[in-house]
Amino acid sequence: MLDPGITDHIAALAGTLDGQHVVEVGPGPGGLTRSLLAAGATSVTAVELDSRAVAVIQELAQFYPGRLSVIEADALKQDLTALCPAPRQIVANLPYNVATPLLVGWLRQGTAWGRLTLMFQLEVAERICAAPDSEHYGRLAVLSQWCADCAVVMKLPPGAFTPPPAVWSAVASITPHREQPAPALFKAMERVTAAAFGQRRKMLRGSLKSLNGAKLLDAAAIDGTRRAETLSIAEFDQLARAHLALG
Repeated sequence: MLDPGITDHIAALAGTLDGQHVVEVGPGPGGLTRSLLAAGATSVTAVELDSRAVAVIQELAQFYPGRLSVIEADALKQDLTALCPAPRQIVANLPYNVATPLLVGWLRQGTAWGRLTLMFQLEVAERICAAPDSEHYGRLAVLSQWCADCAVVMKLPPGAFTPPPAVWSAVASITPHREQPAPALFKAMERVTAAAFGQRRKMLRGSLKSLNGAKLLDAAAIDGTRRAETLSIAEFDQLARAHLALG
């Protein structure tokens, strides 16, 4: 993705960057990196696993003394909050094969991030923002919307990239809520959604059996004949809190 018109627009979607410390995962040749710096980010920390791309970004850093730093690391194994002070946000064209686990990890960190402006495969972005009882509604939608306001803010055809991928891409804007679930409650929600959507054709009384389903559903006042995709975020919150309380 080298078109400056596109990368500038993505940087603009992140909002006012003046005073913000931005982490970019997978900067590649640095097109988006340049746009973030031009948009006024106080600092950009680029996290890249590919040593060839690291060398390119290190050359770019010479033109932005004190504002661009490069970390050669696997973002999945790195606590990105330790790389820069607050206020901080992530703006990134994510590697598609690790995009979902990266996002869930950042959601666990709650208000450590002011905003996440992230590019995914279009289908993944739609899963993040999906409404209950829709085609793409599932575990990722529940976890994301439980913790943040989520919206698809840009769609990109394969031709926007070199080489072009086989699918469309999309940018999602994810803004964490001020009030965040405690770590124990987040883990409870992960367990509940994994079980509920792991067997999505089953009624909840069947899919939640491993979590003492009958008692859990009774405590949360949820009808066990319903299926996971019909539950609202608030109803999943009831289930997670009940699961945590029941131990």
